[in-house]
Amino acid sequence: MKRDSMIDQVGETIIRAAGIGKTVPNGASGLTILSDISFDVRAGEAVAIVGVSGSGKSTLLGLMAGLDAPTEGSIHIDGHDLFALDEDGRAALRARMVGFVFQSFQLLPAMTALENVMLPLELAGARSAQVAAREMLARVGLGERLEHYPKQLSGGEQQRVAIARAFVTRPALLFADEPTGNLDAATGSQVIDLMFQLNRERRATLLLVTHDEALSQRCDRVLRLAAGRLVDGSGTP
Repeated sequence: MKRDSMIDQVGETIIRAAGIGKTVPNGASGLTILSDISFDVRAGEAVAIVGVSGSGKSTLLGLMAGLDAPTEGSIHIDGHDLFALDEDGRAALRARMVGFVFQSFQLLPAMTALENVMLPLELAGARSAQVAAREMLARVGLGERLEHYPKQLSGGEQQRVAIARAFVTRPALLFADEPTGNLDAATGSQVIDLMFQLNRERRATLLLVTHDEALSQRCDRVLRLAAGRLVDGSGTP
């Protein structure tokens, strides 16, 4: 049994990708990045998307989050046809359901750690945003670093702030794109332990892009991409 397995908590399908393709302009024929990708993710699963650089992993994650549109196919999130919604509708769905953790942290440099974590709560109109943000930063071990700016924090601390920001809204879905890519091995291991622990506690669904095979094996299931095609992992767990 995988150490971080959440299979006993899985429920109904929360993500359904059907026939996803993505082509970008590149001369007369265009460049195909993804082709005929189909899979389901059930609520509570932790799913890794793996493949070599250039296989389409991050592009696929961006499509799942509605940050980019596919050339063909459909994506349903919690029963909603993502690209039947307009841009405002997709943004509202993300705000309600999705948290993000990126390789490059994506913290706002002019905001303190506390302000960065408060931001998604404030955008959602939540009350007591500061209280919730303080509690979340304490949970990730940064209760004494609330007023520090990103440049005053180590890479590992910045990623902890990013994780706190991702989880503070209690999202049903967490999208993580190479979350340890800018960290050394020891710090990366600590950050991943924290992310999986919080994910279990919050019973969220995790979609994790990684090139790290050891990390992928901590997930319930692996979707393996090669040259823009899904070559393994399309079945249900």
